[in-house]
Amino acid sequence: MKRALAALSIVLAGCANPGIVQISPETYLLSREDHGGIFGSASSLKAGVIADANAFAADQGKVAIPISAHETPVGVMGKWAKFEYQFRVVDKNDPEVRRTALVPRADIVIEKTENISADVRTKDESAKPKDVYTELIKLDYLRKKGILTDAEFETQKKKLLSGN
Repeated sequence: MKRALAALSIVLAGCANPGIVQISPETYLLSREDHGGIFGSASSLKAGVIADANAFAADQGKVAIPISAHETPVGVMGKWAKFEYQFRVVDKNDPEVRRTALVPRADIVIEKTENISADVRTKDESAKPKDVYTELIKLDYLRKKGILTDAEFETQKKKLLSGN
């Protein structure tokens, strides 16, 4: 009987879910399987994992911020339902607390880390051809207002018409 009890405890210990694992500073992972099979509840599995993460953060006087969540449904041939929750633990007054959102992450992320120099301009600064007619009207307006003399007007007009 003692051997059977010892064997059963070893089997059950092998099926135990790991606890909260730190994967980087302030970032943790909690993964749990539901061995209820088709009778298990995926929603209670998720709620339990998230509640445990929140309790872990609350024990430190902090708040758990979700980073990612991955759910594996019940499958055939002993594939148990699984929920994996990655979260950060931050202070209650951290600005991230107000803007939390769990965005699904891509299956594949490609990062390119080479330095690129770019000349970015917000305005079109290329040389635009002058509209001769509009420039002549402006010069005439300045002459009529008395800002330009007739001699200055003629000089500017010659420059404009010659293309300088």
